[in-house]
Amino acid sequence: MTWLLTMGLIRRLRVTQWAMERAMLGVSLRDQIRNEEIRRRTTVTDIAQRVAKLKWQWAGHIARRTDGRWGLKVEWRPRTGKRSVGRPPTRWTEDIRRVAGSRWRQAAQDRALWNSLQKTYVQQWTSIG
Repeated sequence: MTWLLTMGLIRRLRVTQWAMERAMLGVSLRDQIRNEEIRRRTTVTDIAQRVAKLKWQWAGHIARRTDGRWGLKVEWRPRTGKRSVGRPPTRWTEDIRRVAGSRWRQAAQDRALWNSLQKTYVQQWTSIG
């Protein structure tokens, strides 16, 4: 449904965004201008905030859907029945559960509650430096 947000993915997206913003301003790395200054000049939203906000909105949309499509019913199971060694991979809903709790689908039905939780969810990805 959506990518799992990881520290590595956020870091790579931010590096790419900073490179694009430098290119927009015609600034080189040799000019030694801080990223905060470039962000102030371009007034572009941080990619981590944008991605987290869109993911939260998409999860709420999927949870509120009542037309019976298979969006929430899909869960991958290995054909062989065997799992790989080590910690199981994190699913995209586990991000949502950390903020909204295990009953996140019911929480998504109340849009006011869901939107208030969105700020907390987005903030956790903004604070990652």
